[in-house]
Amino acid sequence: MQRFFAVAHVLGGMLMVMAATYLLPLAWSLAVHDGMAARFVQAALGSAAAGLLLWAPTRRFRRELQARDGCLLVVLGWFGMAAAAAVPFLLSIPGLSFTDAMFESMSALTTTGATVLTGLDTLPQSLNVWRHALQWFGGLGIIVLAVAVLPLLGVGGMQLFKAEMPGPMKEAKLTPRITQTAKYLWLIYVALTAICMLALRAAGMSWFEAVCHGFSALSLGGFSTRDDSIAGFDSPAIETVLVVFMLIAVVNFTSHFHVLRARSVLAYGRDVEARWVWTAIGVAAFGMSAFLWWSGTYPDPYEALRVGLFKTVSMASNTGYTGADYEQWPPVAALVLLALGGMCSSSGSTGGGIKMARALVLFKQAGRELLRMSHPRAVRPLLLNRQVIGDQVVLAVLGFMLLYGATLVCVMLLLLATGLDFASAFGGAFACLNNIGPGLGVLGPSRNYAALDDFQTWVCLVTMLAGRLELLTFFALLTPAFWRR
Repeated sequence: MQRFFAVAHVLGGMLMVMAATYLLPLAWSLAVHDGMAARFVQAALGSAAAGLLLWAPTRRFRRELQARDGCLLVVLGWFGMAAAAAVPFLLSIPGLSFTDAMFESMSALTTTGATVLTGLDTLPQSLNVWRHALQWFGGLGIIVLAVAVLPLLGVGGMQLFKAEMPGPMKEAKLTPRITQTAKYLWLIYVALTAICMLALRAAGMSWFEAVCHGFSALSLGGFSTRDDSIAGFDSPAIETVLVVFMLIAVVNFTSHFHVLRARSVLAYGRDVEARWVWTAIGVAAFGMSAFLWWSGTYPDPYEALRVGLFKTVSMASNTGYTGADYEQWPPVAALVLLALGGMCSSSGSTGGGIKMARALVLFKQAGRELLRMSHPRAVRPLLLNRQVIGDQVVLAVLGFMLLYGATLVCVMLLLLATGLDFASAFGGAFACLNNIGPGLGVLGPSRNYAALDDFQTWVCLVTMLAGRLELLTFFALLTPAFWRR
């Protein structure tokens, strides 16, 4: 039981820290006088009180987190923070159920970008800022943010950091101290977000819209202040800015650190994953544009290039900004966009999916097996980023992919069993598992997740969390071995 008390102690501290995040929408509400200030004060006090009730009675149990503690805390932390973040939605939107409020906050924190809300254009500004800020906090991992302040709570964060950071290369650090690593990542994240906001403002957005879309672009979350999303602006300049920053955010943030330290963009060339991500997205974007023009979907080549480029980068980067309805395109286009969204994010970026690093390991392993068919005695090490990838990593990637495929099939079958049609069930399962947002059918880009009943909503909600935590951290809690002493 002491292990649970130790986790509860840190979770309480995290909830108290989260109470401070309400200062941003509170300040915005006071500045624009939208009448939401009292609700954010109530939510902040509730989060602080809940945290204190967990933290104070368990102070004597605080200790260094072990591996199992980190997994448990990450999962409970996401659920706890999503529940706390849902309070402003419940207090502000008449008729919104707890299930839908929880879905909206979990979608934001996991940077999925799926929504159950309509009338975003008329939503109070501070509530829209809160939605987008949640994506920003979740982008690099709200748990990683907590790692930077865990020493203040009396607990080290190495195991927690390893459980939270995405991708197969979890041991890579920028600095010897884990708290310094988290702080450097957040400094880069903050700086890029500020630059994005300024660029969007210069491109024609209001300050309110620039702040919100800066949050959602760098987090690759895809929320917007308008029901029509980016299509509502009808601005090539805005789309260009967003494309640039989505391509920046889809790359491992440690690569940005190395570029800044080297003071040369040539440092990106040493990251083979970044090269493959940008190459894959670039080829797919121009290929999609050419296909849309060739198929007659957009007879004007400029329009085909503009729509194809933005939509492909948006989906492939895992952002999922809606706008042009790809379900009105030839069916192969929608499937290609979803597939790109599941694969093209870098490990260590703010995106979801299986990550390009895992895809490269799988492709290289397949090539190695094909070589062995012709040359059984050949010795060919598997290299990634000029480093030999051991068999243990290959087996871990294969295990992840098996779990990934099984989860996708099970979630799809579960949604089918509840009455969803095949396209909607597959699209919803794939979009939530990969944290993309828009799917197919009733969950396509021209609609939202309000069409789901409560059970279907919870299935998608849990799938988003499992996908964000890259399955292994989440499903470890469901194994009997995890609960043995």
